[in-house]
Amino acid sequence: MTDDVRNIVLGVIAAGLSAALGWLARTYIWRRKLRRKQAFFGLPGNSECLLVVNRDAGGDGAVHRHDVFALLELSALIKDCSAHAQILAHDVAQQGFGERTEFCVGGPVSNRRMAAHLHSLLPGVKINTDAEPGPDRNAFQIGSERYRVEKGVAEYVILARLTAGQEARPVFLFCGQQAITNQAASRYLARNYERLARKHGNNTFCLLLKVVNSQAYGPDVVELVGDVTRAAQAPAPAPTPRTSHRASG
Repeated sequence: MTDDVRNIVLGVIAAGLSAALGWLARTYIWRRKLRRKQAFFGLPGNSECLLVVNRDAGGDGAVHRHDVFALLELSALIKDCSAHAQILAHDVAQQGFGERTEFCVGGPVSNRRMAAHLHSLLPGVKINTDAEPGPDRNAFQIGSERYRVEKGVAEYVILARLTAGQEARPVFLFCGQQAITNQAASRYLARNYERLARKHGNNTFCLLLKVVNSQAYGPDVVELVGDVTRAAQAPAPAPTPRTSHRASG
């Protein structure tokens, strides 16, 4: 074998080894990233999860189009984790939580299961569900702070990851003042789950987001108002008892 042929063969072998090592490194990084994503969402490969959807209050049982878009955002995340989703309406999802990851979409008026989750897991969150129009309709009360709706200008949504224990699968809540905010929260989660996983790990958190100028920007411009986990999980304050005053005579 001449020197030229030997150099060519060695070059081919070196290129092959370099390509193989590069492929192995990329595969390792991709798998590690996938495992972290699966752990954060509680979705190991071939697992099942629930997508619990609300009903549009004025749509004769139909699902609002923005909530459909939210489901599509979440479905893409689930597919990326190599998991499978079962879609259930809020009024037929009569089962506990923790065995399967759950994504629950919609406010407590249109989603009974959301109302149950808020009552059980986030007792410090109160939502005005009055049917009559008024400045406090759909307003959030979290601790001592109140967040009112300015439709199309400033609307709020709760994005929460809740667990009932270390081994339990998480429940993700997307509870907004308007349907478009549910979509905004699902998109925010899809774009920022890596940062959220680094900050919170696989622990419980509850974030309050503000959707800015949705009438112009749709669900794309979202601001993080703050982490309200502590206030949202604090027991609701007991009502102040009335004092009875009797006239003396």
